[in-house]
Amino acid sequence: MIKKISMLFPLWAILVSIFAYFQPEAVVGFKSWIIPLLVFIMFCMGITLKVEDFKRVLTKPKIIAITILLQFLLMPLAAFVISKFLNFSTELLVGMILVGAVSGGTASNVIAFLAKADVALSITMTVVSTLLSIVITPYLTLLYVGQTVPVPVFSMLLSTMKIVLLPVLLGLLINHFFHKHIAKREELFALLSIGSIIFIIAIVIGLNQDRISSIAISMFVGVILHNFIGLSGGYYISKLLGYDHKVCKTVAIEVGMQNSGLAVALATKYFTPLSALPGAIFSIWHNISGSIIAGYWSKKAQ
Repeated sequence: MIKKISMLFPLWAILVSIFAYFQPEAVVGFKSWIIPLLVFIMFCMGITLKVEDFKRVLTKPKIIAITILLQFLLMPLAAFVISKFLNFSTELLVGMILVGAVSGGTASNVIAFLAKADVALSITMTVVSTLLSIVITPYLTLLYVGQTVPVPVFSMLLSTMKIVLLPVLLGLLINHFFHKHIAKREELFALLSIGSIIFIIAIVIGLNQDRISSIAISMFVGVILHNFIGLSGGYYISKLLGYDHKVCKTVAIEVGMQNSGLAVALATKYFTPLSALPGAIFSIWHNISGSIIAGYWSKKAQ
C-alpha cells in the first residue's frame, strides 16, 4: 500500500501544486520549514544507505567518475544556455543554475529500479554526487551567476554541509547499528521523504503564485529541455564510451534527475522565492519524465 502511494508521487505533486496555487495563504506561512524538511529528506536518504554503497566506488570507479563529470559539467552548462536562450530573468537564471549545479536526486534510485537499470550503481552514484555537491554546488553557482548576483560561497558551503552531510551521516550510522529495525521500515521512510518534497513544492508554488501565470510556459519549456538534455546526454555519451544498455540507462537517470529539493532550499535561503521556482517545477517534471521513460525501458527489457 505504501509503495503504491509513493509511486503516484507525480500525481500528488500536481494536485498539491494546484491547491497551493489557488490557496497560497494555506502554505506560505510554512516558508521556514523548507530547510528542516530537506534535512529530513537527506536523513531518510542516509538511513537507507549501507557501507557497501561506498565500497562500490572502488569496483566501478570509471563509470561513476564519468557520471559525476556529466552531472556537474553538462547540467549547469545546459541550465545556463537554456536560461539565456529563453531570456529568463536573473532570478530564474539563478534558480536554473542551482538545479543544474546540485547532485543527483534520491528519486533516481526508484526510477532506476522501475527501468530495470543497475539500482546498486545508481545508489552509489547518488551518494558520491551528493557528498561532492557540498563543495561543488556553491562554486558552480559562483562561476555561472557570480558576476550577476552576490553568491555567498562559504556560507552556502556550510549550509550544504549541515543540510546534506550531517543528516546523511546520521542516517547511515543509525542504519548501520539498527539495520534489522530500519529494514522493515524503509518504505515508510521513502513515503515520508516524498511527502516532505511535495510539501516543499507546495510552499514554493504558494510563494510565487502571483508571478507564475506570466512565466509558466517558458519556465516549463526550460525545465523540460534541461531534464531532456540530462537524460539523453547521460544515455548517449555513456553509449559512445562503450557501456551496455543497462549502465547507460543508469547514467541517464542519474544525470537527468536532480536533487531539486536542495536547489529550492539554497534558493530560498540565499536568493529569492522566485529563484526557488525552477527547482519546484523540476521536482514535479523529472518524476513524470522518469516514470514515463522507466515504463518504456522496463517493457523493452521484458
